[in-house]
Amino acid sequence: MTATHDTALRHASLCRQLHLLGSGEVTSSVLVEAYLSAIERDNSRLRAYQHVDAEGARAAAKASDARRSSGGLRGRLDGVAIAIKDNLDVAGLPTTVGLAARRQHRAEVDAFAVARLRAAGAVILGKTTVDEATLGAMGNNAVFGNVPNPHRPTQASGGSSAGSAVAVAAGLCSAALGSDTMGSLRIPAAFCDVFALRPTLGEVSCSGLWPALPRLDVVGPIARSLDDLPVLLQVLAAHDPSDPRSRRRRVPLALPDWEPGKLRSGTASHLAALGADVSVVDAFHAALERLHLLLGERREIALTEMGLPRLRRAALLMMEAGLSTADPADLSELSADRRQMLAFAAGKSAVDYARADRMLDAAVVSMRRMFDDIDVLLLPTVPVPPPPLGASEPANLADFTALASIAGCPALSLPLGGGLGLQLVGPPGSDLRLLELGQVTAAMLEANETP
Repeated sequence: MTATHDTALRHASLCRQLHLLGSGEVTSSVLVEAYLSAIERDNSRLRAYQHVDAEGARAAAKASDARRSSGGLRGRLDGVAIAIKDNLDVAGLPTTVGLAARRQHRAEVDAFAVARLRAAGAVILGKTTVDEATLGAMGNNAVFGNVPNPHRPTQASGGSSAGSAVAVAAGLCSAALGSDTMGSLRIPAAFCDVFALRPTLGEVSCSGLWPALPRLDVVGPIARSLDDLPVLLQVLAAHDPSDPRSRRRRVPLALPDWEPGKLRSGTASHLAALGADVSVVDAFHAALERLHLLLGERREIALTEMGLPRLRRAALLMMEAGLSTADPADLSELSADRRQMLAFAAGKSAVDYARADRMLDAAVVSMRRMFDDIDVLLLPTVPVPPPPLGASEPANLADFTALASIAGCPALSLPLGGGLGLQLVGPPGSDLRLLELGQVTAAMLEANETP
């Protein structure tokens, strides 16, 4: 295989790779070896992976090739190579969650979502780097090193699913699994110019996930192509009795039946008042202009009335309090910054926690009422372009992503280029509708790009 072919294969979409595997043009062993070689060459610079399971990946690829050659039963993802965020358990591998004290931890069983991938024939390449204790959105980690943006090495990659987004963007996996509490999938996807889906709360089991804030935590995919996300979602989505928030439904996810041009679209307004950089405001308005034929009946939504900073701070307090309940041994080597966050939570009372919880509940009700009048909400994914690598996290970085998280809504981030993203948010259960709308949106944006 030539270097050019190797690069093209690594950067191909997951759906394209499945086609190549199915037609016999490529074997899983060849695909996996291409990724392992690239990881060996590039990971010291990109720091996308914390742990690489080369032996296990080669064995899984060989088994996939044997299934295909023998005509045996094949899974939906048979032979493609997936990276897993290092807060999800993978049997036999460490789950450090970005914590120095957990370097020697080894998971005994796969997280539910990882088991679903394996059952579909996916090859697990390894574990990707996260912000310390997943409490961050920049890809910063004082112990394991900051994760640079693969397209703009002097800028941040976003977090906390930093390594997963970088591995996808740099062609170091077919796709990746991450988690999202207040934007941990969507922020790095925007910064790294790739696609990410935060599914409806409870659609994908969180069993085997290190909890950040269970009422907000979801597991979801990051991919180079929007076409890959529905495939991954339908493999991952399943009821899990061991997850108290797992959705058991008698009907499937809502069918993708929104009709372009007849949408009731909500578009975020007063972005500058929310701290959005002028480049973000300009890119968002330019995107809306290119989408005017799609958006149908448009209604401006003044997010200034939602109190986004207060909501984000309330959720962060609950995350800090939750981390404080972890095994003290796991927290024995925390950085000074994380210790300060725990000290802040320790200074609050149970009444403060209850007040924060009720504030989030009120936001859920407000979002439900909003979706009585609109089908989809459009807003930027991030309020600022990627900051410098290693810089302090902007206080409002998760403001635009936290809203969907708090309401339990599915949210899709599409790249706008330059580390910016367009976010589509739908009511709970509208994941497939949102993905179809995202495909139309992405096609219109691409078609209407200025030469």
